[in-house]
Amino acid sequence: MRISATLMVTDETIAPARLARELEERGFDGLYLPEHTHIPVERATPFPYVPDGDLPTGYGRTLDPFVGLAQAAAVTSRISLGTGVLLLAQHDPITVAKQVATLDHLSGGRFTLGIGFGWNKEEAVDHGVDWARRREVVLDQMRVMRALWAAEPTSYEGEFHSVSASFAFPKPVRGTSPRTLVGGGAGPKLFAHVAEYADGWMPIGVDLKQALPELRAVWEEAGRSSDELEVMPYSVQPTPEKMAHYEEVGAQEVVFMLPSADEDQVLRALDDLARYLP
Repeated sequence: MRISATLMVTDETIAPARLARELEERGFDGLYLPEHTHIPVERATPFPYVPDGDLPTGYGRTLDPFVGLAQAAAVTSRISLGTGVLLLAQHDPITVAKQVATLDHLSGGRFTLGIGFGWNKEEAVDHGVDWARRREVVLDQMRVMRALWAAEPTSYEGEFHSVSASFAFPKPVRGTSPRTLVGGGAGPKLFAHVAEYADGWMPIGVDLKQALPELRAVWEEAGRSSDELEVMPYSVQPTPEKMAHYEEVGAQEVVFMLPSADEDQVLRALDDLARYLP
């Protein structure tokens, strides 16, 4: 399995370039950066990962992932670089298509587009997102982006977003799209998205033995080859038992969660986690 890392990089933590260099030098396989554009002070939406706890301050201080990953790409040559996750419904898809293709081009095809649907309703509403229909919005956006990435000018007309047949370069290095993964919990709506336009799934805290057969059934029903499905457990606090479980269910990559902290603390965490590298 590939071993990668994620960190909520902020203006108070280790810088993306330094982190990326350290990951590559130690033998890790990738760096994934999360996104929140802002966190409204008045928030009714519960934080899903610690329901009874306070929202960590880092959520309101995250750096823009594309800028951070561009910095990381400039100082590395091997590791993959991705969003984990980009809250796509909060963005213009034509602009994102250009950002993604540019970063993929400049990094030599090392970019992974990890997308999600978000948990913070107030944040999304500030962007004009219809919260109840955000998954349908994202589906339209992905179709727009794939039209722009197509080899020939291609149009798309959707309910929420459209694009005329256009000249749009650069193209993703591998052709029709960069490596694309959908993050989130198990469920039929999420699995339908994975099967339509993604290369795989970024599960967080999910019983994979139960969920993966459901995903594989949807994947194969969509006419996709079972050996092409990628599974990348995300934001993992590893133990030997967890890693054995991921190996057993066929995960191709595991993304460890690093502390959102200063350089010294993050480097100590990397030294500790390096024992899981093959």
